[in-house]
Amino acid sequence: MLIGLLAALFLYLGVTLLQVWLASREDQARPVQAIVVLGAAQYNGKVSPVLKARLDHAHDLWARHLSDVIVVTGGRQPGDRFTEATAAANYLAGKGVPDSAVLREVSGRNSWQSLAASAAFLKARKISTVLLVSDPFHDKRIALMAGELGLKPYVSPTHASPIHGADKATHFGRETLEVALGRVIGFRRLVNVGGRFIGG
Repeated sequence: MLIGLLAALFLYLGVTLLQVWLASREDQARPVQAIVVLGAAQYNGKVSPVLKARLDHAHDLWARHLSDVIVVTGGRQPGDRFTEATAAANYLAGKGVPDSAVLREVSGRNSWQSLAASAAFLKARKISTVLLVSDPFHDKRIALMAGELGLKPYVSPTHASPIHGADKATHFGRETLEVALGRVIGFRRLVNVGGRFIGG
């Protein structure tokens, strides 16, 4: 019996890893009501290379007129003077995106919190169809979370991320575990139980 359970567990994780990998290779870019950029580190108001890659891709999608609205997300980490969303909005302004086109989610400390807060103010504006922008390995998880929050999500990953090699493999492994658990117990419950476990 134990062997059977272990075999089923490994099969489930293997299938989940395949789904995470396949999702990372798919670009669902299309006209939507809003483009939502998942936050990443900023340094005293300057966006990190990871966040820059996401914002550059979001800007390209906006310039292609796939949406008139870009949502930037991410709160302030301890000791920070700026939120990730503020640094992101300032970066987009420098690329010519008008302030009226940018909505800011400034409280989230992880993907779930940022998506939950964004979903609340987007739905209040009658916006539900979104294009999520992050690193490719995040796509499966953030799409599932956005769906759990009542949004209709599509994903369009950046392929200019500086995350490569062993770091990228580590992210795929973590994403596989998070997706596997989140689909069983729900992502809201997972972030409450796991704290920081629901990452970038």
